[in-house]
Amino acid sequence: MADANAMTAGKSPAIEKRVHNAADLAQWQRSRAYHDLIGYINGTSSAIQGIKTTDEMYESDVLRKLLALFDALAQLVKEHPPLEQPQRFGNKAYRDWSRTMHEQLPGLLAQLLPAAKHKYHNELLQYLLESFGNATRIDYGTGHELSFIFFLCALFKAEILLEQDIVSAALRLFKRYLEFARQLQRTYNMEPAGSQGVWSLDDFQFVPFIWGSAQLAVKSPFDPAKFVDEQIINDFKEQYMFISCIDYICQVKTGHFGEHSNQLWSITAVPSWIKINAGLVKMYQKEILSKFPVIQHVYFGELMSFDTVAAGTTLTNARLGHVAPPPSKRICIATPASANLLPPTPIVAPPPPAEALNSDLNVGDSSSESSDNSVVLRPHTDSSASLVGIQGSGSGSGSGDKSTNQPAGELPKEQQQQQAD
Repeated sequence: MADANAMTAGKSPAIEKRVHNAADLAQWQRSRAYHDLIGYINGTSSAIQGIKTTDEMYESDVLRKLLALFDALAQLVKEHPPLEQPQRFGNKAYRDWSRTMHEQLPGLLAQLLPAAKHKYHNELLQYLLESFGNATRIDYGTGHELSFIFFLCALFKAEILLEQDIVSAALRLFKRYLEFARQLQRTYNMEPAGSQGVWSLDDFQFVPFIWGSAQLAVKSPFDPAKFVDEQIINDFKEQYMFISCIDYICQVKTGHFGEHSNQLWSITAVPSWIKINAGLVKMYQKEILSKFPVIQHVYFGELMSFDTVAAGTTLTNARLGHVAPPPSKRICIATPASANLLPPTPIVAPPPPAEALNSDLNVGDSSSESSDNSVVLRPHTDSSASLVGIQGSGSGSGSGDKSTNQPAGELPKEQQQQQAD
């Protein structure tokens, strides 16, 4: 199928895959796209902590149009019902849906973009086209989810979505994407792409566990040890993204949770959601963003650039355990203009305690920084990251769990004093 480049040939910069071999992974981890991606994920985590999915929140007109786009895609699923076939996995009707989606999505996206932002249409389209699975293999995995995160991050980079959209982009738009991805998985019996079985975090998703744990970092109504309890799942699956994922797993898998989802089961031994979030980000960097089979399929363009960041540029941390700062105080991602005109701004945060560092999880580690403000790039030797090992790791915020009792909407006293000064 034709990609977004082929639809309007001659436009620049090119939207193309840039990781062609394992050696290119190091450049990917030093790229502007990698830094913006981690900044966006961690910035969103900071913004949504303590906020329930069911809470009222700001939704811009563009975000509402993006939500309506998924209604159109869901209608296409109804128009292409699954076929009766002997194969258990990979219903071939998905290919018909995918073909129609590729034909209609360019127009649907063009209709909702502001006129001044149409120059970004092709790049945004490419990320969105890659977000719903592979029509040849009829599978879906974390690489397709990554493409949608690229799409969201690029919307903010292009200033199509603005800072006030950051909460609803995660808890409304990404949630809607997650629901639709599950609809595709169930309707067409899609296979998990590149799953490691019981040793993977989840067959299909990863980011909702990161953002879901961030929601629970403040005012969590239950401890991590209880998230697999049936009563907790029933009571909170609509309110927290993490629990909705656990509920979905329990629907599609049978047997003891610790047997079919061992990595998630191990999280119950971690004492706080702040530590869980930090460990999940490390695991995401190691198990998804550092894997050539995943990153070789990623497209790059102007908004999500493969250009190398300036020396001294550091990765942005999630600051969990207290009420998120107002938009004017947040540092998440840079717009295309500011990324070129402004010098890199180091994110200064207290380092985690020495005993918390796990050297084989520090590939491009966003929760710790090197002493010379350079990006940490260390080789890893183990092929899998154990979540039990994150129990002692910090989030980089230096806040621990003490600030989880902070009243909603109220900043810690030391931050109030800093703003007063």
